[in-house]
Amino acid sequence: MKGRFAKAAVLAVGLVLAFGATASGIEACIGPLCVSSTVDVQPRELPAKGNAPVTLESTTRIRVKDGSTPPTLDAIDFLIDKHGAVNSKAFPVCPRAKLEGATPSQARKRCAAALVGKGTGKALVTIPGQAPFQMTSPVSFFNAAPTGGKPTLIAHAYETVPAPQALLVPIVIERVGKGRYGFHVRVEMPEVAGGFGAPTLAEASVGATRKQGGRKVGYISAHCSGGRLQVEGKLTFTNGDSFPTTLTSPCHTPG
Repeated sequence: MKGRFAKAAVLAVGLVLAFGATASGIEACIGPLCVSSTVDVQPRELPAKGNAPVTLESTTRIRVKDGSTPPTLDAIDFLIDKHGAVNSKAFPVCPRAKLEGATPSQARKRCAAALVGKGTGKALVTIPGQAPFQMTSPVSFFNAAPTGGKPTLIAHAYETVPAPQALLVPIVIERVGKGRYGFHVRVEMPEVAGGFGAPTLAEASVGATRKQGGRKVGYISAHCSGGRLQVEGKLTFTNGDSFPTTLTSPCHTPG
């Protein structure tokens, strides 16, 4: 276990040296396992004070250079820039019961008003006795009832093997005070394909808007400080490998 943490520490130092504090996309490897990550916040022009609606987009890809089956992704942790806000109270809530057993199109229809983000998930499925294949699912992010007063999302995906079923993942957004960061989000990955699926792609775009009191309100809002908005991420695998990353998205103020 100590070896795993040592490799993660070396990787973290390598990322800082190679990409500095202005990277918006990176790729790093531990042995044959490689992870690439990108983050982007739109629009780039944001106020210096107060907040404006934004969309946070992230993409994570997992691959293995030697063609072997990648280890299973256990969790993704995000620390998100403090120069913003999550306005979950401005959006309707989707009850979990409405999403249970729903296909992607059914879920989006049942909770259309609570849909605050979309994405795509892919996994490599290696069932004994069958040729490996890739399974793809749309991912939907719905505003959910708070968890202990904390804003919460439900991520909805759908798998077809070993039997069709909805995968529901609660995502709690926690307020923290860690230097540049003000929010912590942990995504605990569900078991995919009965344990025979290893995630290879996670794409997400979160940032719906709606009218409230005559003005447009975003599920996520932000302002520009220091010419950037910053996200720190860490992927943890069930074999103990850990990939820390620091990603930034440039921004500027009007004028």
